[in-house]
Amino acid sequence: MTDAIASFGAGRRPVSIHTDDAAKARLKGRYRAETWFKWLGAAAVALAGLFLVLLLSTIVTQAIPALRQNYLTLPIDLSAAKVDAAKLDAVNYDAIAQEALTAKFPDVTSRQDKRLLRGLISTGTGVFLRKDIAADPGMLGGTVDYAVPLDDFADLYLKGLLADVGSDEAISTSVTPSQSSGDIDLTFGDDAMLALARGHGATEGENGMLTLTSGASSLLVAFNGGTVKLTALSPGANGTAVAKGTVIEALDSTAPAASGQAFLRVIDTPEASRKISDKVIVWLDTLKSAGLIESRFNSIFFFTGASREPELAGIWGAVVGSFLTMIVTLAIAFPIGVSAAIYLEEFAPKNRLTTIIEVNINNLAAVPSIVFGLLGLAVFLNFFGLPRSAPVVGGMVLALMTLPIIIIASRASLRAVPPSIREAALGIGASKVQTVFHHVLPLAMPGIMTGTILGMAHALGETAPLLMIGMVAFIVDIPGGFTDPATILPVQIFMWADFPEAGFQQKTSAAILILLVFLVIMNAIAVILRRRFERRW
Repeated sequence: MTDAIASFGAGRRPVSIHTDDAAKARLKGRYRAETWFKWLGAAAVALAGLFLVLLLSTIVTQAIPALRQNYLTLPIDLSAAKVDAAKLDAVNYDAIAQEALTAKFPDVTSRQDKRLLRGLISTGTGVFLRKDIAADPGMLGGTVDYAVPLDDFADLYLKGLLADVGSDEAISTSVTPSQSSGDIDLTFGDDAMLALARGHGATEGENGMLTLTSGASSLLVAFNGGTVKLTALSPGANGTAVAKGTVIEALDSTAPAASGQAFLRVIDTPEASRKISDKVIVWLDTLKSAGLIESRFNSIFFFTGASREPELAGIWGAVVGSFLTMIVTLAIAFPIGVSAAIYLEEFAPKNRLTTIIEVNINNLAAVPSIVFGLLGLAVFLNFFGLPRSAPVVGGMVLALMTLPIIIIASRASLRAVPPSIREAALGIGASKVQTVFHHVLPLAMPGIMTGTILGMAHALGETAPLLMIGMVAFIVDIPGGFTDPATILPVQIFMWADFPEAGFQQKTSAAILILLVFLVIMNAIAVILRRRFERRW
């Protein structure tokens, strides 16, 4: 026997193999291993939580800027001389808005600068203005203050995402300009500006000449109601410094600015490394200081369709396409999946054929999703000739992919109902069909609904199968039916992530966040249904 006494001795207690020193050492080793296992498990959970927090925080911080949009309020002339009320569709509304913008900067005269200035507002301004006039004809007949969306680069700059701009710092010496516009010379009362230019990447040449190239930080001097961009500096007489510069905003006068009346702004990001020029920055800051720019809730993002322009791109088309696709998926997968589960679990004979069917259903649940996309391309599009990039085709493909999940979950729920329920129903005279549909199925329905919702959530996040049936196409219009061209949220995210414009980076994160919200809601509904209706036997 295992408890045999190892030795006897007069006056001594017997020593067991379970209480000797070796056994105690083994016991300590087991406890030590258990402790290490607990700590490793806790560390794994903490590490996974850390990565999840990093992922979500990155998505949220990048998505927040996309939820706001900057608008510029302009006095739009809608008088009869500009707009013919009988021919609204023949009016160039973009030109009217651009004319109102250029009137804010009368000193901008060159063709290149005017084109740059007109680019501050979105190319969709005319479309929005035309829609608002059609909705409110009372706007016609005079000048109205109208808020237009800014271009994507201007919007990103105002959100602080394109350039690192320092605050205005007073210059502690006098500044004397040679003229009020064009290329001018500035004379500073001391040479402190030379050291500042060296510290911001100025290139030193002969005779101490410092050149501020496009690879250096931009130095902007604001005084006398205007702004000058410094391009070169050199030592002057009697400890002064002489700078060459280009006037971006014309000066009101050529009078010297006393100490503390001129201000220096440093743009640390070199002009060559950003998508926005110094002139545009100065114009935007001028408009903002005048109170003409305001940040609003980005309704364009939430209630419009796709666009090649980042400031005009929205997710509503993808949301509607996802909704229509999920309706088709649910309408096909749920009744077929539940019916198949009921038959296999309650009525099908246990033979080789049903065994083969069950094995194949389990295998289909592990098939890569793109295989279902290839099936949809070959069968639904090429053979049956159904419309490409339509929710009806996407829903059918996703239904095929979701069917195994629903069948497996439904069978598990039916199997979880105790046999006594069936026996009791049959004992009081119910038929097999009545037993299943009146007693077993209602008790299994919470689990079936949970599996269905989880399967739908899985389908909502799929992209690969829909790429194969053309739902990656660029669709501008909002789909109005199941056969209209459409896309869905995951495909829209995939497309935006591939665009090079910086404005789409924030919108990609915002779309991911919205998709995650939908998935969390669907999973929360599944948990609530399970906890509310689940019975423990």
